[in-house]
Amino acid sequence: MLARGNTAEAQRVAQAYRLADELPKAVVYPDPQAVRGKLLLAQGRIDEAEQQLSAAGKRLDLRGTRNPSWSPWQLDLALAQVTHEPDQARATATEALARARAFGAASVIGQSLRVLATTMDASRAAVLLQEAVGHLEQSPAACELAHALVDHGTALHTLGDPHQAAQQLYRGMETAAACGADALAARARSQLASAGLRPRRLHTFEQDTLTIAEHAAARHAALGLDNASIARELGTDPRTASELLSASFTKLGTDRLGLRRALGI
Repeated sequence: MLARGNTAEAQRVAQAYRLADELPKAVVYPDPQAVRGKLLLAQGRIDEAEQQLSAAGKRLDLRGTRNPSWSPWQLDLALAQVTHEPDQARATATEALARARAFGAASVIGQSLRVLATTMDASRAAVLLQEAVGHLEQSPAACELAHALVDHGTALHTLGDPHQAAQQLYRGMETAAACGADALAARARSQLASAGLRPRRLHTFEQDTLTIAEHAAARHAALGLDNASIARELGTDPRTASELLSASFTKLGTDRLGLRRALGI
């Protein structure tokens, strides 16, 4: 519900299941207290969110649970801190990125870069967000990719690059709509409108059906070709090859390492 932008329904579910009223003794992912903090953050209850997220982080660190893929409390804490403590937020996000790089998953590295970008000025944010998009295009994390694309487009618009901004915002809007992140899709549409661009009709697709081009790109990647080689094989440019692979990862629910199994090769 939070990913969809439906905070009211998320609150109803939290109350119905008494989320984080009593912390489980067993290890649970994602951590209920961290999820509670994320809900409070979405509701604008910043102080309470910080308290919950900080407490969750201390408890998880004592357990040795430092992997942000399992419980991204640190990323949400940085987003809470950035509203009033930007320097502390930058330090928190930087540490989260270091943990993410140590783990090595493209999805959480991309998410961490996106959150770190919120603590920077537009020019530095744009660089971080471009890197975030690159990582997330190599993962099946469609909702996070949509966030990074919309944020990148917003930063590029601020920097006076309307053409590239529009491309990223359109991609972000379509990706958000495809995975049901309605509030994010609406935000992208609003950004396009504020930039004086008419939001085009969304391109919808079946999540489980690859196009011919996507299947070809995925097959080449499964056989070990890099993006530049895939682009040459398909007679296109590396950016288009990257976008085809990104769509394939999203539809197949895997990353580059899982393509052979997903395609039955």
